[in-house]
Amino acid sequence: MAETAHIADDDDGIRLDRWFKRHYPTLTHGHLEKLLRTGQVRIDGKRAKSNERLQRGQTLRLPPQLANAKAEYKPPPREHAEKRADADRIKEFVIYQDDLVIVLNKPSGLATQGGSGLTQHIDGMLDALSFGKKQRPRLVHRLDRDTSGVLVIARTVPAAAALAESLRRRDASKIYWALTKGVPEKKQGTIKFALAKEAGHGKHGRDERMVASEKGDDAKHAITDYAVIDRAGADFAWVAAKPVTGRTHQIRVHLAELGHPIIGDFKYGGTEARPRGAIEDKLHLHARSIDIAHPSGGRLTVTAPLPPHMMKTWKLLGFDPNANIDPFAHGKRK
Repeated sequence: MAETAHIADDDDGIRLDRWFKRHYPTLTHGHLEKLLRTGQVRIDGKRAKSNERLQRGQTLRLPPQLANAKAEYKPPPREHAEKRADADRIKEFVIYQDDLVIVLNKPSGLATQGGSGLTQHIDGMLDALSFGKKQRPRLVHRLDRDTSGVLVIARTVPAAAALAESLRRRDASKIYWALTKGVPEKKQGTIKFALAKEAGHGKHGRDERMVASEKGDDAKHAITDYAVIDRAGADFAWVAAKPVTGRTHQIRVHLAELGHPIIGDFKYGGTEARPRGAIEDKLHLHARSIDIAHPSGGRLTVTAPLPPHMMKTWKLLGFDPNANIDPFAHGKRK
C-alpha cells in the first residue's frame, strides 16, 4: 500500500531527487528515475520530475517498495572517524549562529570547495553544521584557499536564496585586512582595473591567474576601495580593502597593480611579497567583517578575529589586532 509524506519547513525549496537522497539514502538514482517514469512517485497527485522543487505542505505519494530504502547508510569505521574529526574541526570555526545563518571564521590554507587533489574543504564538512535541521547547510559565497575570515553559510534553501540575492544586488559590505609591501602614496582611494583570466602559469603551465587588462570581451570591470589604517615605517602597511565588485583574486591583483602586493602573495607579488624577519611566509589577507541583509529582516554584521599568523605579525609591528575600525563609514556607496 502506498505511503504519503508531507513536505516539512526544513525541506522547502529542495529538489525532489535531493529529498530522496536525504530521506531514502539507499535508493539509487536509477531506481528513483524508474519510479518517476512509471508515475509511482507523485506530488499532490501529479507526476513529478527529479529536478522539481518541493514546497512546504505539499504531499508526496511514495510506493510501498520504498519501505526498505529507509535504512541509513553506515560508513566504514575509517570514514566515520574522518567525518567525526571534520565535524569537530568545523564546529570550532563557528563565530555566529541563528536559525537561518551560520558564520564561520575560515582558517588560512583550507579550501572553501573541492578541486583537483583536495580531500578536505569547507563544503565537504557542512553536514556537521546541520544542528538538528534536515536541510544541509549551503555555501553563499567563497574565499580563496589561503584567505582567512568571514564565510557565510545558509541553513535553509530560502535563506540561501535571500543571501545570494543580497550579494547580487551588492547589498552587502565586506571589509578585508591586508598587510602590504610598502605604503600606498594615497592614504585612501579606489582602484579600478578590469580583470581577465590568463592561462599558462604554474609548474606545468596548467594554472590560471587573473591579470589587469583593458576592457574587452574577456575582461570584467573590477573596483576596490582601500584605506591605509597604519604603517610600519616605509616597509609595511596595514590596509583595509572593500571590494565593490566580486571578481576572483580581485583585492590581491588590485593591490599588486597599485605597486604594493600583499605579503605572502607570491602568485601576484613575486619576490616583492616575501616577508622579512619573524613575519611568517603566509598570505596576509583576512576577511575581517561582513554587513549583509539578514534573510528574516534587519542586518547581519559579524567580525572575525585575525588568524594566528596575522595576529603574530600585527603584534610584531605594533598594530592593534582588536581595532574596531571602518575607514569607509563616511563614504558608503549607494
